[in-house]
Amino acid sequence: MARYIAFDVETPNRLNHRMSAIGITVVEDGTIAEEFYSLVDPETDFEPFNTWLTGISEESVRGAPNYPELWPRIEPLLDSGILVAHNAGFDLSVLRRCLRDYDLVWKKSAAYLCTVQMGRRLLPGQSHKLDALCEYYGIALNHHHAGSDSRACAEILLRYLAAGAEPESFLKRFAFPEK
Repeated sequence: MARYIAFDVETPNRLNHRMSAIGITVVEDGTIAEEFYSLVDPETDFEPFNTWLTGISEESVRGAPNYPELWPRIEPLLDSGILVAHNAGFDLSVLRRCLRDYDLVWKKSAAYLCTVQMGRRLLPGQSHKLDALCEYYGIALNHHHAGSDSRACAEILLRYLAAGAEPESFLKRFAFPEK
């Protein structure tokens, strides 16, 4: 069985070009093997809506690492398996923008799965919002907390796999910037 890296990011404003938190949940051999969560100093302004939604403010991230400081810790995790996110296009685009804005180079592309796209095919007629799927499956969720959201995404993926989903048929690639 493949190694899956479920991740979720929170952002400080509507530009969605920086992250204020990241959660990573590693799925290995059909179980959750590792979890990581960190606040991130986005070095940019927070908008009231994002603070209200996530509970993360400028005060919350004071003393937290910025993205370049955090990258050596999260890069090996992100690089260790197939990326998975709920509404993956959003989380991957924030990751790409952070890499670009901080002039960090990763790899040309990464394989990924989107649990929203998987759910649309596997559970037609069901709402595919993260909180609705968590309620459907009985998964605990502290919504818009990156650690909880990444774990919920991992749990949803495990439910899909247990039901016989073939991940290869959902696999896509996401391009990252090159220098």
